[in-house]
Amino acid sequence: MFVLPIGDDNPSPRPAYVTWMLMTASVLVWLWQITLGERLGDAAIHGLGFVPAALFGQVGLHPDLAWVPAWASVVTAMFMHGGLLHLFGNMLYLWIFGNNVEAAMGHGRFLLFYLLCGVAAALLQSLNDTLSQIPMIGASGAIAGVLGAYLLLHPTARVRVLVVFVLFIRVVPVPASLVLGLWFAMQLVSGIMAPPGAAGVAFWAHVGGFLAGLALVHVFKRRNVPVPVPLPMRGAAGHGTYDTAPDRRPRQARYRGPPPWG
Repeated sequence: MFVLPIGDDNPSPRPAYVTWMLMTASVLVWLWQITLGERLGDAAIHGLGFVPAALFGQVGLHPDLAWVPAWASVVTAMFMHGGLLHLFGNMLYLWIFGNNVEAAMGHGRFLLFYLLCGVAAALLQSLNDTLSQIPMIGASGAIAGVLGAYLLLHPTARVRVLVVFVLFIRVVPVPASLVLGLWFAMQLVSGIMAPPGAAGVAFWAHVGGFLAGLALVHVFKRRNVPVPVPLPMRGAAGHGTYDTAPDRRPRQARYRGPPPWG
């Protein structure tokens, strides 16, 4: 059975400039990667990817591969990807869930939140094997933080999931709490079962990013954004939308449209 989220029924009240910027940067870096060829492309992955053993001083990278300081590779690795499917999957999740989280935080805060979740993801993955010399690349750890924040902000939002089972092909609306809760459970179980230091999917990075997102959402959200955010509701006045604009009365939440209990 093939299951893939393809969208949500939760329109964002404001443009997601940072989400678009992160997606554009990741795509541009990928296009740059594929122009390098196999040999130089592999060097770029080692030079800009995150190597746990290098960060903790267990090994030193060859001078030809030390493109950035080991600490900076935690950030540069977020924009590198190992293949087109790797890039597509990450950008799809960021496109679906990033805009609403950015609306709840604001552009600058969301960018910092994204990067911090990526750092937390890399650190938890590296603690699983501090001697690993396998470079870790990809935005999935940072995006996992976005998923954690979305789970708290919009647990009842409907996520459109493509389900393919033999001849059964259907798009099914599923609560975000179920989609994201099952996703996290799968990452946790996979991380526990995977042998330490094994190459492949960085499951502990996903776990670390998701937990960081859960913890940091209350720090980075706007003051007038409640948790969870009331979903737009249809009534006599049309759709109600939660106002995430800066409030001169920061401790008082404002809701335009039908009340959340109406």
